[in-house]
Amino acid sequence: MAYQITDKCVACGLCKSACPVEAINEGTPYTIDADKCVDCGACAGECPSEAIIAG
Repeated sequence: MAYQITDKCVACGLCKSACPVEAINEGTPYTIDADKCVDCGACAGECPSEAIIAG
């Protein structure tokens, strides 16, 4: 399972600060580096706009 950031992303940075492996890159929308992501879901739990989905 891989997480993805959708167009709902408002680039607030909460997901980036929640990621324990620094797999999230800034941008509009932010992106998740699938090679670094450990599928912990910490980012999705912090996203206020529900822009992060399990793929």
